[in-house]
Amino acid sequence: MSQNYTPEFKKKIVRLHEEEGRTFKSITAEYGVSKAAISAWCKQFREECQTSPESIADYDNMKELLKLKREIEELRKENLFLKKAAAFFAKEID
Repeated sequence: MSQNYTPEFKKKIVRLHEEEGRTFKSITAEYGVSKAAISAWCKQFREECQTSPESIADYDNMKELLKLKREIEELRKENLFLKKAAAFFAKEID
């Protein structure tokens, strides 16, 4: 059964995948949209980026945000590790 989705909804789904790095599987589970539909919407958005300066800017911003979110997560993990190591060595000194 075919469903019509608003352009805003489609853009939200594309953002979840492109900007937040969510997998098709997790988006499908949460929103009930097929993987094929998500893939098609992402492909359509990338094609729009070839002709629309606004879409290009949106896509670049999404990719940059995803990259920065991943870097932040990695830095948080490293910071947590360093805190644990500092606590361990502080106990050894006492």
